[in-house]
Amino acid sequence: MNYFDEEINDEEIVGSSIMTIFPQENNDVELQQKDIEIPEILPILPLKNMVIFPGVLMPVQVTRSKSAKLIRKAQENEQLIGVCSQKDRQIEDPQIDQLYTTGCVATVVKILEMPDGSVTAILEGRKRFLLGEEVANKPYMKAKINILEDIFPADMNDDTFTALAASVKDISVGIMQKSGLFSSEISFAIRNIENPIFLFNYVSANFGFQLSEKINLIETDSISERGYKLLELLNKELQMLDIKISIQNKAREGMNKEQREYFLQQQMKTIQNELGGVSPEKDIADYKQRAEKKKWNEATAKIFDRELKHLIRTNQHSGEYSTQAQYIETLLDLPWNEFTKDNFNLKNARKVLDQDHFGIDTVKERIIEHLAVLKLKGDMKAPILCLYGPPGVGKTSLGKSVARALNRKYARVSLGGLHDEAEIRGHRRTYIGSMPGRIIHNLLKAESANPVFVLDEIDKVFADYKGDPSAALLEVLDPEQNTNFHDNYLDVDFDLSKVLFIATANNISTIPKPLLDRMELIEVSGYTQEEKVQIALRHLVQKEIENHGLKPENISLTKQLLEQIIEKYTRESGVRELDRKIASLMRKIAKKVASDETYNTEPKIEELTELLGTQIYSKDKYQGNDYPGVVTGLAWTQVGGEILFIESSLSRSKTPKLTLTGNLGDVMKESAMLAFEYIKSHADKLDINPDRFEEMNVHIHVPEGAIPKDGPSAGITMATALASVFTRRKVRKNTAMTGEITLRGKVLPVGGIKEKILAAKRAGITDIVLCADNKKDIDEIKAVYIKGLVFHYVKDIMEVFEFALLDEKA
Repeated sequence: MNYFDEEINDEEIVGSSIMTIFPQENNDVELQQKDIEIPEILPILPLKNMVIFPGVLMPVQVTRSKSAKLIRKAQENEQLIGVCSQKDRQIEDPQIDQLYTTGCVATVVKILEMPDGSVTAILEGRKRFLLGEEVANKPYMKAKINILEDIFPADMNDDTFTALAASVKDISVGIMQKSGLFSSEISFAIRNIENPIFLFNYVSANFGFQLSEKINLIETDSISERGYKLLELLNKELQMLDIKISIQNKAREGMNKEQREYFLQQQMKTIQNELGGVSPEKDIADYKQRAEKKKWNEATAKIFDRELKHLIRTNQHSGEYSTQAQYIETLLDLPWNEFTKDNFNLKNARKVLDQDHFGIDTVKERIIEHLAVLKLKGDMKAPILCLYGPPGVGKTSLGKSVARALNRKYARVSLGGLHDEAEIRGHRRTYIGSMPGRIIHNLLKAESANPVFVLDEIDKVFADYKGDPSAALLEVLDPEQNTNFHDNYLDVDFDLSKVLFIATANNISTIPKPLLDRMELIEVSGYTQEEKVQIALRHLVQKEIENHGLKPENISLTKQLLEQIIEKYTRESGVRELDRKIASLMRKIAKKVASDETYNTEPKIEELTELLGTQIYSKDKYQGNDYPGVVTGLAWTQVGGEILFIESSLSRSKTPKLTLTGNLGDVMKESAMLAFEYIKSHADKLDINPDRFEEMNVHIHVPEGAIPKDGPSAGITMATALASVFTRRKVRKNTAMTGEITLRGKVLPVGGIKEKILAAKRAGITDIVLCADNKKDIDEIKAVYIKGLVFHYVKDIMEVFEFALLDEKA
């Protein structure tokens, strides 16, 4: 900030230094102002950055032709003129509405012709006036004026008024002495001004206050009030001068931190402007400009205005400033009611899904149906989709395909291992390093308020002492609530109703019931071997060829080779492991290509051991029916279906008991107990001597004891194994079964049918026994996948025994 007007010599009309003209006091200022006659219309002289006060002589450098004509004419005719300040100093030819309305009547005392050809006029202020309407604009501006009368103190010798004048005089002299820029003669002259009115006007005119501050002073009618305002400005200038001296002398004693920071801030602003940097004022202007383009509601606009005012009041170098600026930028970056245009072409959506994913037709059809509803309904208040199934079957990539089909932005957040509610709702700004939650954060990245938003691994969210994230997700996934989603960091409601949420999960049993109730479940089951081969041929092989810098002519994988890789080197429902094996094979080929070695561009099955090592898995095979009490069951795992063998045996004992081994879970143990009790209660129907139950230990074992097993689907298998071991009857060859058993012998439906059927087919099973209610699951499987299988639907365990147990004894 500039203390005096010395530096502004490069303007067309500039103010002088306090050193230029010594104060020539007129002790009859009050009387003089009352006696002069002032015309109703005066020529108006615009000044760029100075204000003339009554009774004060001021030099004015004149270079504009209009202003020069006015000055010469006024001196020639001994005519009074009106002097007003411009609102914008950059305007060369200001109009009347571009001038401040309060000015000063002045007399042209003298005109000086300067050596450089410019003209300097000495003006003396006479009375204040209020600018009226313009009368003429050529050759210079003329306008009507209304004289403003000063309000003088009732008693000029009043102690309070005298003390006020003395304070103004002392502080003015103190500023001149501390600055070291003025001679002692000027300070002496100021001290000897006796008229307080002239003192106030002289100091107001010559000290380097801001133009707006000087205008405020001349607009004040009361002399006393003008003196108090002047005293306040002088105190501020004196404090600023003390700070400057303190910094220059590195003497920080007696100065508070806020004053120092304020001064340094002003200096940095000047340096930044000189270097062309971005100043805080430019940031604020940019924020306001961006806010005008936002489509937010009135409530959000009010919050933004409040926070922006808070930022303006905050010290730029405090830690709070950057935090507040970051919050405002977050508000401005959010896509408030900014949407991408949807593409509801269902044929195109189906084409995109088919391009990205092979098979899973049921899932694709359900997604197309969902999009059709959205197209007809016109809003997003529909159930949230939840794709669940084993790993690697393409649940997450399905969400990306839906986004591409709809021409929407894509956002994804992984919820695996999430245990802090603040990760969803954000942290309050009272915390250091606070930030929005993952929902708002991903909307910032998507730059759209209606993206396809994938909530990945929603079944792996768990609660701890920091809160329950699943509870926060209730608001996100409830169409009735997410129109006003509240993020703790934003502290402003944001509308999520236009977002298409797609959740993915492996195991829906771990998802809290209230959260599960808000989602529409779509099962994405594992791929068959045939589907995996097609996925490899259409997508994986080409992708890995490109990833390893190869060309299509360098390598070609046959369908038979891929089948062997799937069967012997992978065991999964999806295709992730298959992708890794193909990548491993490509690395071997890339090495041969880079080394200029000769190799077979179409590898044979016999070369797999060399390329991928020894086979990892062996195909599950049916083990025959030579032994009683051994029955083939069907199981579902996260990597697909498998066959398992239920083995049972009898041994004599004085204290008979039922033993269960094989790392069985509680549900599976209960199924074994149910099966055993059923066999005991229906011994007569099965031609079993009841005494045998009192003489024999019964042992049921499920091989591969290191692997945990659980679930009710082995119920009928265990019952058949027990019936076989007690009756010594053989089990029908190439038969497998799955189903839950009740104490009454009823057979209940189970899940994972598709995976179980495919496992049975791989193992060479021809006959499958299952609950009649599972027939609907078989009908959904393509005929090509169940070719060669015969299904036997039962409702009671006796029907199982009638088919599965032969009359032949083992």
